[in-house]
Amino acid sequence: MATMIETATQDLQREISKVSGRSDNVVKTKDSLDQEIPALRATEDFAGAEADNDKIRPPIEYDSFGGFFTSFGRRFKSLWTRRFILSILAGQLLSFCITSTSVITTELTMRGFNLPTTQTWFLYFALFIIYTPFTIYKYGVKGWAKVIIKDGWKYFILAAADVEGNFLVVKAYQSTNLLSAMLLDTWAIPVCMFFTWVYFRTKFHWSQYLGVFICCVGMSLLVTSDQLSNAANGPGKSLLKGDLFMIAGATLYGFTNATEEFFVRNAPLYQVVGQLGMWGMIINGIQASSLEHAGWYNVTWDGKVIGFLFVYTFSMLVLYTVAPILYRLASSTYFNLSILTSDFYGLIFGIFLFKMKPYWLYFFAFVIVLVGLVTYFWHTPPEAGPINAVPPAYLQKGSQRVEAEMEEGSSPTADKE
Repeated sequence: MATMIETATQDLQREISKVSGRSDNVVKTKDSLDQEIPALRATEDFAGAEADNDKIRPPIEYDSFGGFFTSFGRRFKSLWTRRFILSILAGQLLSFCITSTSVITTELTMRGFNLPTTQTWFLYFALFIIYTPFTIYKYGVKGWAKVIIKDGWKYFILAAADVEGNFLVVKAYQSTNLLSAMLLDTWAIPVCMFFTWVYFRTKFHWSQYLGVFICCVGMSLLVTSDQLSNAANGPGKSLLKGDLFMIAGATLYGFTNATEEFFVRNAPLYQVVGQLGMWGMIINGIQASSLEHAGWYNVTWDGKVIGFLFVYTFSMLVLYTVAPILYRLASSTYFNLSILTSDFYGLIFGIFLFKMKPYWLYFFAFVIVLVGLVTYFWHTPPEAGPINAVPPAYLQKGSQRVEAEMEEGSSPTADKE
């Protein structure tokens, strides 16, 4: 009997040991899972993105002609997602805004208002007065001050490059002819692609390079149309100086587009645009007061000039507001490709305002640019990187308001209510 009891006791101890071992394993597994959750989520996100890409972009079949055309049709149909349509519409809206600002600048110049730096100051002031108060509302005055102290230097560089890029491009158009200026302006595209690679290590597919090439071909046809229809400006006052100005300005444009995309993917839009407006207003104001203060007294500030300035500022405000959204929908490179169609919209304005006679190549070139935009989207969505647009970490630790918004996903309207 004692032997049976001892044997039963040993069996029970072994079972307890097994259960204990399983419990230890469960605890260890739970601990390891807690540590590996970020990696697992990242893997799942990546796999999900790959699955989405496979779903959005069906493969092309090359086994037979019938299979090729059928799969080609499926691929083309898969392009027309909500994101792609919004990207196309946003890009053409921005292109139209750029055209309208060019036309308004021409009208202002014809009325003796030749103050480009002063003209753009109203834009930065509008960005500052709209987005900075909202940033202060979200972060508080102390939080907004922390952003300036800790990250202000980044936005200062962005604003300085943006202000000087606008200034150099305007100076280039005053010195060189339209043909050289518009061709050299496309230099912003490879510059933007380079800085996109620097920030995101983007691996562009060959079809995206092809899309860039097709868009540049369309741009060349647009400029050629200008020359053939005698719509381009004259030979220019100083071609070399103007070309150098345009190359420098296009380089700064490419840098600012890619840099702003990097910022808006890692911070809220209102923070980035508000900081750009604040620093741009300061830099632009100093430059305008230094270079153009004498012209302020010589310009006729009548109702038409003020009206044109208002429309110009509004168009640029739309441009600077929608562009960061397009950076998230597509990329800064896609933005630069989209605005190549601005010359076509310039033709539309020219027909009604300046009685221009369009050359047939204009319309063909416009279609070529649109084909390039579709080609850029052909393989995969041009996503440069994940979007992690949250307030800075130093504000998350010190502001209960920001923490609550991040946890509950509340909006400004919900906060007020």
